[in-house]
Amino acid sequence: MAQFQFVMRSGPTPGVTFPLEGDQLTIGRDSTNGVAINDAEISRKHARLMFQGGKYVLEDLGSTNGTFVNGQRLAGPVVLKPGDVVSLGEQIVLMYDAIASDAGATVAVSRKAAQPSPPAYSAPPQPAYAPPPQPHYSAPPPVGKKSNMTPIFIGVGALLFICACAVFLWWVDATYRWCVFLPFLSGC
Repeated sequence: MAQFQFVMRSGPTPGVTFPLEGDQLTIGRDSTNGVAINDAEISRKHARLMFQGGKYVLEDLGSTNGTFVNGQRLAGPVVLKPGDVVSLGEQIVLMYDAIASDAGATVAVSRKAAQPSPPAYSAPPQPAYAPPPQPHYSAPPPVGKKSNMTPIFIGVGALLFICACAVFLWWVDATYRWCVFLPFLSGC
């Protein structure tokens, strides 16, 4: 039987593992989710995992910043495969992984093997398998989300207007044309 997990590649807690257990899990910012990730980019109920036919199916729950699998924004349910990169918004990147285990395995030992034997050379213990480091993936920018440039245009326009007024007043003063442009001043 295979067990599945998410490993956070980038986000608030890189390296954290989220074991996936159960027929249905939700992913989101709320602490009641099966996979709870406390980050402002994630909706309270961001996505849902459903275990069907021995595989997990991922579905976005109408999140604001989107759910992506291997860089593609979800438009409907997607069956996850080990090695898939799941991005929640722009900053949260999870690696979907399968862990092979067989809790019901029986180990047979012969009587001869059970007797103590003289120590023999044994190779140093090998570390447990660790997947090779994966390159950093960042989700594409959300579709339809545009930055608001209006304040920048207003600020630049106001600055240009102030500069134009200052240049005009300097010119009027330098050419002694106060009476031409401002005839209501005393002394004109």
